[in-house]
Amino acid sequence: MKRTLPYIFLLGLGLSFTACQDLDLPPTDRPTDATFWTQPSDAANVLNSCYAGLYPSEYFFFNEALSDNAYNKSDVDGSNVRNVAEGAYGTNQARITNEWGYHYGGIRACNRLLTNIDKITSLDAGLKARYIAEAQAIRAFHYFQLMTWYGAVPLITTELSVTEANSVTRTPRPEVLDFVLKELDAAAAVLPLNTAYGAEDKGRFTKGGAMALKARVLLYEGRWADVVTVTTQLMSGSMGTYSLFPSYMGVFAPSNENNNEDMLDLQYAFPTRTHSVQRQFIPRTEGKLVTSIAPTQELVNSYLMANGKAITEAGSGYNEATPYQGRDPRFMATLVYDGYVWRRPDNSTITIRTFPGTGDNSIDRQDASPTGYYSSKYFDPTSDANLNSGLNLILIRYADVLLMNAEAKNELGQFTATDWNNTIGALRRRAGFTDAAALTFPGGDKASLQATIRRERRTELAMEGLRIFDLRRWRTAETALNGFAHGIKAGDPNVDNGYLRVDQRTFDPARHYLWPIPQRERDINGNLEQNPGW
Repeated sequence: MKRTLPYIFLLGLGLSFTACQDLDLPPTDRPTDATFWTQPSDAANVLNSCYAGLYPSEYFFFNEALSDNAYNKSDVDGSNVRNVAEGAYGTNQARITNEWGYHYGGIRACNRLLTNIDKITSLDAGLKARYIAEAQAIRAFHYFQLMTWYGAVPLITTELSVTEANSVTRTPRPEVLDFVLKELDAAAAVLPLNTAYGAEDKGRFTKGGAMALKARVLLYEGRWADVVTVTTQLMSGSMGTYSLFPSYMGVFAPSNENNNEDMLDLQYAFPTRTHSVQRQFIPRTEGKLVTSIAPTQELVNSYLMANGKAITEAGSGYNEATPYQGRDPRFMATLVYDGYVWRRPDNSTITIRTFPGTGDNSIDRQDASPTGYYSSKYFDPTSDANLNSGLNLILIRYADVLLMNAEAKNELGQFTATDWNNTIGALRRRAGFTDAAALTFPGGDKASLQATIRRERRTELAMEGLRIFDLRRWRTAETALNGFAHGIKAGDPNVDNGYLRVDQRTFDPARHYLWPIPQRERDINGNLEQNPGW
């Protein structure tokens, strides 16, 4: 579906009339339900608008700054997620309010299609069934996001009038969860395999994409046996043809879009549909804007050495004087550090220097990264002069299916050397590890393997916006998100061993595991009860 996506603005309910208008006649200056739902292309266009509203690039990238992986320097960018990360937010905070409205806008678009598609009598039956399944999957995605952030939310499956919409109540979370899982099952039963789509339909929900989303929903619920069942099906090939792309860095390259690791993504098409958040996480000299997403020292420290040992382990070979040498190859494929050789779109190079006094990318320069790190993952060298990019953003990778399978089997006490070889071992081999110590099953008890798998998840998926959800579902956010986020070792050696304190985070487990219901929504609809602590 990498093509121009029509935006169909049919979602407004308000109509204005003059005194002389015949209210029984449909308006002639804009499409209405009486005139619009006549051609198969009408359904296709509305479905395309549903895809266009699946998820915003802002959330995709700035979610990382909600976690301990990155810091948002800006007071404005990313709907000011900095406030959320610091625990200094309330019921009117922009991100809290916008996320709610965004997903309900997407749900309304899907409901509109599902309500009206029967009116198009000339629509091929098979295509109609597929369109319905796609809309169901997209709607399930929106509800999954809503219940993850807010808990119980209104479950709306039909078009509502303004009066009806302003009087709905919150549906118990278990009911929303049950709805999401059933919708994904229903969609997967109809959707084609990824191999059945032609080039013009790449980016649509597939059977495997719907089931991978179901696996993620189950993972967040800690339903380990169900996660194993679904991920095993996906790994068997019965839900489509998926595999790890040979190169870790290559997964995110424009030339490799729609590869077999991509199970669900946001499709863009330069120059008609683009995103430009990369301006805010690549080196300052290359992005030419404030660096609003700066990777933290905590993320850097999580990367293993090439021999598979953590930097704090005896025998790791880690040297604080040369901290970036001999590390997990994914580190160099994801993060930009002092001494990194950056390749520009014209194939010229620049050495990025981030320590004080070393140049325009150093931490003491205005708008530069305050941590001394930038990100290279999802940099698009084919973007235009303003860094507007048509690079697809992957929401679910096959790598995540392997990680989910490994985590669930370990939580069930079933993780074996064979499972390691098929999941974590496969990811490390693809990443470029060659030391046998890093590739061999480490054994150990459930707790030690859990720590290994969680670390693997963090580094494999770094800067892809998923870390915050892991911290919340593991109930470790109060540990990871309380205290200082740090940057490079360029500060007072008597404070945190010289690692710069760039931000102080606060996470209150009594209330921050659920976002508040936006006050704007409660002002409109008094039936929406507030979450505890807000």
